[in-house]
Amino acid sequence: MYNNRGPQDTRFAVTGKDGVIYDGNGKMLATVESYQVQVNVTNATYQPLGDAQEHSVLQSYKVTLTMSQVIVEDDDLITDVFNMMHSGQQPDWTFQGVVYGRNGSTQRMNYRGVVPDGNIDLQNVSIGDIIKRAWNMAVNDPPELQSMLALNAA
Repeated sequence: MYNNRGPQDTRFAVTGKDGVIYDGNGKMLATVESYQVQVNVTNATYQPLGDAQEHSVLQSYKVTLTMSQVIVEDDDLITDVFNMMHSGQQPDWTFQGVVYGRNGSTQRMNYRGVVPDGNIDLQNVSIGDIIKRAWNMAVNDPPELQSMLALNAA
């Protein structure tokens, strides 16, 4: 066996029950059943004379945050969306995503300047299903890595 760490490391694997998302006031968004934050990188390419290789240089990136929220009661997020539709002024949200490791370490990422982007479910109702609201947002400030998961926590 070449990889003798694989079986040892599985005890530190984390799942969805180990992650939460908080709003800017530190309040856990307890009804969020899933969230995902992605960065989409766009590169400009160039090929200098005399070089057979094409090179890539960072042109831009966009960070998106999507989440699915089980509807138990209306909250500040949906109120902010309705205020936006009437005033024309986007809300400016802050979120913190946290994953708790098995050994006490945590991965914390801060997302500031979060604004609605794309489709947001106002109501999404089907017979026999739990009512949920899908959120799509853009993160306008660069995310901050506050802490990282580690195998050897202090």
